[in-house]
Amino acid sequence: MRTINEIIVHCSDTPEGRNDKADDIRRWHVNGNGWSDIGYHYVVDLDGTIELGRDVALVGAHATGHNANSVGVCYVGGRDAQTGCGKDTRTDAQKMSLRVLLQHLRARFPEARILGHCNVSRKQCPCFDAKNEYKDL
Repeated sequence: MRTINEIIVHCSDTPEGRNDKADDIRRWHVNGNGWSDIGYHYVVDLDGTIELGRDVALVGAHATGHNANSVGVCYVGGRDAQTGCGKDTRTDAQKMSLRVLLQHLRARFPEARILGHCNVSRKQCPCFDAKNEYKDL
């Protein structure tokens, strides 16, 4: 197993309310980017369902310079449907599932820091302060 020292939270950068799934993101990453698989290890759907993405034992493709030692977690959404601007669009179910998933991952990788994509890259993603919101985990 890889050494994991970061858990990085992302958004899919899709409009609020659009019900994309891990298979949709996988298709974008494989067909659009030419990658071998989805870049994230987990995807949290609008209804809070946690979908598996890339196997955690495999290096992800979600945060340049941080993939080798991180797990990528993505919630579906992150963009205002009207303006197209970045926005925290998490549903209550997504918030609950993200917290449960992150608790599980911290138990599995106790040395890992929870960060937002914006903490390791010049991105707005995940459109909320994940580092601060999950500092109690």
